[in-house]
Amino acid sequence: MESTFMRAVRDRTDAAIASGDLQPIQADQVVLQDRGLSFIVRWVAALAAKDAARNPVGVATTLPGGPRDPSFNPFLNPDPALLVGPVGDHHVAILNKFPVCLHHLVLARRVFAEQCSPLEQVDFQALSAVLSVEGGLGFYNGGAAAGASQRHKHVQWIPASDQNASLRALGAGMPADLPQGAIARHPALPLAHCFARVAAGLGEDVQASARSMLTAFNQACIALGLRPDADGLLPPCNLLAGDGWMLVLPRSQEHFQGVSLNALSFGGTIYVRDPAQIDAIRAAGPLQALASVGVPA
Repeated sequence: MESTFMRAVRDRTDAAIASGDLQPIQADQVVLQDRGLSFIVRWVAALAAKDAARNPVGVATTLPGGPRDPSFNPFLNPDPALLVGPVGDHHVAILNKFPVCLHHLVLARRVFAEQCSPLEQVDFQALSAVLSVEGGLGFYNGGAAAGASQRHKHVQWIPASDQNASLRALGAGMPADLPQGAIARHPALPLAHCFARVAAGLGEDVQASARSMLTAFNQACIALGLRPDADGLLPPCNLLAGDGWMLVLPRSQEHFQGVSLNALSFGGTIYVRDPAQIDAIRAAGPLQALASVGVPA
């Protein structure tokens, strides 16, 4: 039976597509194999439109972690056509204007905070509120080098689908008896990262799940040396959570040969702006492309 939340997401999506505020998703894809792992490389036309919106003609500079126009903040007063509604006391759910899949959501703070500031209990509560009812994957792009395009603090969510990123494939390669809260490395990932077993997914208690994810995130940050600077900002990093797992990894840069790689790339789905970029991923191999934007192990 469909949840009240998912019904609201579907209704808002249908209305936004009908009004033209959200474009139907057009995508082509190929599947690449690398060290026993499958990667979907998808060309999503909407992402080229996102680049155009971030890079208006005649504007010469980009702010770290945010759009070129520092006064532009689509999350502080969300477009009513894209607004789904509140998620807890501190976040609102908004349809991503440039979605990579159907029902791609932004869970944005109601009050501005820097995207690179450490994730807190309330952020994981918002993620858990959705994951516990809908499953799917929660993720975080912490800073421009990690794929973030906005400075206003937010996490994101995509529904479970065979075509969408997830931690299922990587999780299958982790020790089955890894206790909750413990951290470990995946043997196939050639870059610094931490995997942790967490209470994140369908049927989990929201508060307990949020505490589990916050604890794992903090432990991963310590293990990876992700410490806030004098302004309280973390180095760029990505986080993915779902299906009982969390993956945290530091980032060194956003692009591999012009391809922007964000958290979803590490969940097995790489999104490109141009069909020709698929060839760059194929030539290098997905794991080498991911290693090039991470930090050496």
